[in-house]
Amino acid sequence: MTKPICLITGVGDGTGSAIARRFAQASYQVAMMARNRARLQQLECEITDAKAFTCDITGNTAALRGIPTYALFAPTKAAQRILSQSLARELGPKGVHVAYITIDAAIATPWSMDKPAQGLNTEPLNQQQNLSEDFFCQPLDIAEEVFHVAHQPRSAWSFDVEIRPFGEKW
Repeated sequence: MTKPICLITGVGDGTGSAIARRFAQASYQVAMMARNRARLQQLECEITDAKAFTCDITGNTAALRGIPTYALFAPTKAAQRILSQSLARELGPKGVHVAYITIDAAIATPWSMDKPAQGLNTEPLNQQQNLSEDFFCQPLDIAEEVFHVAHQPRSAWSFDVEIRPFGEKW
């Protein structure tokens, strides 16, 4: 019997890598795409049956609503969501589950913790006094939810799934 295949786009140090490892643990062949070839090659060596490809595909909350300072970014994210919806409608009747998972959060990754927040505050996220650990979404928790959505029964498939930490204001 052949292994199921999982394609992961936008593989980074946090969420994408965690998702790749989670599906590999469940005996999937993993195909990965990202902007950083060196990171992909490292994961390709680490994960059995993983194959790396380079591409620039990411998604976030800007696909669903306008956010200050995201005017140039939001249309591409909205287009990505609509493309996903079209694929879901086309491929769903053929037995392929396509889901769009929005991560409405700052993700706790080494590189994001040292970057300034969007907007007027130029202090890095991890140095802002009013932010607790509850403000961030953990990559391993995101990976578990993605894995859960990928294994939904055919009678109850989700398309739009939003992930956020309970401390996120929405």
